[in-house]
Amino acid sequence: MDKYDNATYGDRIASHYDEFAPFSPEQTQAAVETLAVLAKGGRVLELGIGTGRIALPLAAKGLAVHGIEASARMLEELRRRPGGDKIPVTVGDLGDVAVDGRFSLIFVVFNTLFALPTQEAQVQCFVNVAAHLEPGGVFVVEAFVPDPSRYIRNQNVAVTTIGLDQVRLAVSMHDPLSQSVNSQHITIGNDGTRCYPVQLRYAWPSELDLMARLAGLRLKERWSTWQRSPFTSSESSHVSLYERA
Repeated sequence: MDKYDNATYGDRIASHYDEFAPFSPEQTQAAVETLAVLAKGGRVLELGIGTGRIALPLAAKGLAVHGIEASARMLEELRRRPGGDKIPVTVGDLGDVAVDGRFSLIFVVFNTLFALPTQEAQVQCFVNVAAHLEPGGVFVVEAFVPDPSRYIRNQNVAVTTIGLDQVRLAVSMHDPLSQSVNSQHITIGNDGTRCYPVQLRYAWPSELDLMARLAGLRLKERWSTWQRSPFTSSESSHVSLYERA
């Protein structure tokens, strides 16, 4: 494999992203409805806009949606979709937040914040987001809650799909010191074998809260779902809202 960078995941998986994405229409609709309320009619920025799963329906509600995306292939997929050519997108590292102006809502969903490879990069993302928030604006992060117990000897192999003509595997190696996970989504079928690499650096909810404080933000609310269900110690994911301190 060529050197992994911030565009590798998107460039490799873009044309098959919807096949791998575990989103139900109900989940997506709940996220869109909640984010639309939080935007309060103001400008919206999505970090890691991808193929536009969230951004396109938000724009369809009349909101001024902007995006940042590292992968040119992902951006091509977005542009192919109805309305995708109308959303302004900056190509670059999501952590840089290299856009003009301020926003009432900035959000990053489906663990995409963890694509930033170091704690330093994640902290800097919070700092850059804070600089682009309007007074009263919010930064929303959707991410998984880390679960090191899923790894045996810091490794994990799981079958995700079995069909008549193909099987999909998820293979991961975990480094608990750097809180990093190096994974491959592997598809084996009649047309050959395809590999979709993904590397991430996870953070605990409490660690994200500290990053927010360092950036001058504070936790406003945390839910377990987009339907605003209470967050408890048994949850596997969270939706966290940060506002200016």
